[in-house]
Amino acid sequence: MTSASAATPQDTDDEFLWLEDIYGDKQLDWVRARNSETEELLSATDFAGTEERLLEVLDSTDRIPMVVKRGDWYYNFWRDAEHPKGIWRRATWEGYTGTGTQWETLLDLDALSAAEGTEWVWGGARFLRPEDGVSYRRALLVLSPDGGDAARYREYDVVDREFVPGGFDLPVAKTQVSWAGPDALYVATDFGPGSMTASSYPRTVRTVHRGQPLADAGLYFEVPEDHMMGYVHHDQTPGFERDLALDIIDFYDSITYLRRDDDWQRIDVPLDVSVDLHRQWLLMRPRTDWLVGETLHKAGSLLAADLEEFLAGGRELRTLFSPEPSVSLQSWSWTRDYLLLNLLRDVSSEIQVLEPAADWQAAALNACPPLHSVDAYAVDDEDEAAGNDYWLVSTGFTTPSTLSRGTLGPQGTAAEAVKTSPSFFDASDCTVEQHFAVSDDGTRVPYFQVGHKDMVLDGGNPTVLSGYGGFEQALTPAYSGIVGRGWLERSYTDDGGTVRRGVYVLANIRGGGEYGPDWHRAALQRNRHRAYEDFAAVARDLTTRGVTSREHLGCTGRSNGGLLVGNMLTLYPELFGAVSCGVPLLDMRRYTKLSAGASWIAEYGDPDDPEQWEFIKTFSPYHLLREDAPYPPTLIWTATSDDRVGPVQARKMAARMQALGVDRVWFHEALEGGHAGAADNRQSARMHAMSYEFLWEALTGRLS
Repeated sequence: MTSASAATPQDTDDEFLWLEDIYGDKQLDWVRARNSETEELLSATDFAGTEERLLEVLDSTDRIPMVVKRGDWYYNFWRDAEHPKGIWRRATWEGYTGTGTQWETLLDLDALSAAEGTEWVWGGARFLRPEDGVSYRRALLVLSPDGGDAARYREYDVVDREFVPGGFDLPVAKTQVSWAGPDALYVATDFGPGSMTASSYPRTVRTVHRGQPLADAGLYFEVPEDHMMGYVHHDQTPGFERDLALDIIDFYDSITYLRRDDDWQRIDVPLDVSVDLHRQWLLMRPRTDWLVGETLHKAGSLLAADLEEFLAGGRELRTLFSPEPSVSLQSWSWTRDYLLLNLLRDVSSEIQVLEPAADWQAAALNACPPLHSVDAYAVDDEDEAAGNDYWLVSTGFTTPSTLSRGTLGPQGTAAEAVKTSPSFFDASDCTVEQHFAVSDDGTRVPYFQVGHKDMVLDGGNPTVLSGYGGFEQALTPAYSGIVGRGWLERSYTDDGGTVRRGVYVLANIRGGGEYGPDWHRAALQRNRHRAYEDFAAVARDLTTRGVTSREHLGCTGRSNGGLLVGNMLTLYPELFGAVSCGVPLLDMRRYTKLSAGASWIAEYGDPDDPEQWEFIKTFSPYHLLREDAPYPPTLIWTATSDDRVGPVQARKMAARMQALGVDRVWFHEALEGGHAGAADNRQSARMHAMSYEFLWEALTGRLS
């Protein structure tokens, strides 16, 4: 089995193309040999102790069990030491909030895996809405055999607590499913030749009736093969039942259709305007400036219209949010009568509540302390009694997460705490600060620094710098027992007798969504270097301010963040004392031919276009490696079953570095775990412990 296409002429100089055969015996022998080297290195450290401390966090029974309300029940999926693969369970509101939550177990994945001989990994549940909106019974369970994106969908009865005999059962594939009714599904999956896009996602959607073989399902919607994916969703909202189809052209362009008179009617907006339908309302968020009539709507704004009027040609749009230089819209959520907007102001949360019936009157929800992340979203907008209830999840770097619940409206109640996460590390003398570095083009780049009150600013503090900078994803303050125990609690005494403790830094570089789509677009494709210049600017600022120095500064990132730190390794090796690079993109010449890589062309560009390859090769770490460069110690880690990025780019990078004579590069590949790198808490603890232990040894001068 392989993820790679045949080599093209441009690939003939790639001496490690053979490592792209993911499951080949020779290739896995190479992986096991490299794993052994890394495990031997870590065996001389406190890796085992760190792993156990982190596992305590992940297995803690005091963590907040986040829930989803369906009817009268609150559903939760949970992993701990007793249930490493996890259990799916539910509770009533009284049982959830009472002393000692009273759970009803619906499915034990450990027992299921043992009975069926497959290491199932939970991927969620898709409920069929009952006619009364309360008596939820049937759900499609999403189960991956290895933690990858490909999953099996199986119909489950939560009353009988069993898979429905003769029920829906879709084979393992990259699949998207929506209930079309009690006895039918809209299925986007691998139906055979011609049914998948070049990005490895479904391009056709078919209607599958109960008891009908997939091969007999009728075509309902399709998209071109060079688009990213097609999908159909059935809106089950009472009084507004309808089918919506989405033609996802790439990560940022799409077309939404509404089913009318047995045909698909396009919602006529530019390709880069995302749309959201809620009852009679149509919401629209443009990614670039959008001129409607004589009105220019800014990129990142949120606009509203009456759906039927818009479909009839009306263009009276109401601006619900307009971005400011320091304020961006991150998400929104509908309760029955209100719209919640989650905003960021210089990467700290703000929340607005809008009331459509009162001409969209807006008011601030006073629930957001500085330098914290707070998200508000509806509990269940269709519930008769609780339709205006909302959840509030608040967290900060040193503030354990709290789940609260409140009610919007004239008779509403302020959010009251329901569950609070315990403290997993001593943060009593930690401080959280926000600073701004200046990038090469003069742009101010924010970053958060978590350190200790008695920190000496003489450049001697072991510091981890983390970032992402892609796909308009914002990195916000969040409590992490893993970061706390894995890094902030660590200390050692240097040769001068000064006690040094770990410092954690999170960089909000361009390419992310911290300041909306403009912040993201500033580092797209040929401007990708801006993200790397931003990250390097933060590294320099930490050194200039005396927080750390090159030998004590490490960086870490995963996925697109792995590409980020791969570029730090190859373009800015003089800034870092160690690099931890996880589940990364690294070979940007062949990334479109590996796993789901073709779906990211809108982000990075197309390397098969010679003109675009000219700028892509400037941020392709695999091609930037050179002999005799002063590369810092490097750990590259991945997972065999990752079917999104895939493990081969990490393999090839490590192999080429070793071939060039780089003597301090290590590689580790988990044999399961998917793109997350871990399929259970033990694997997750091992993954984090490996990264932190490696960085600590390198940045304190103890790496052999």
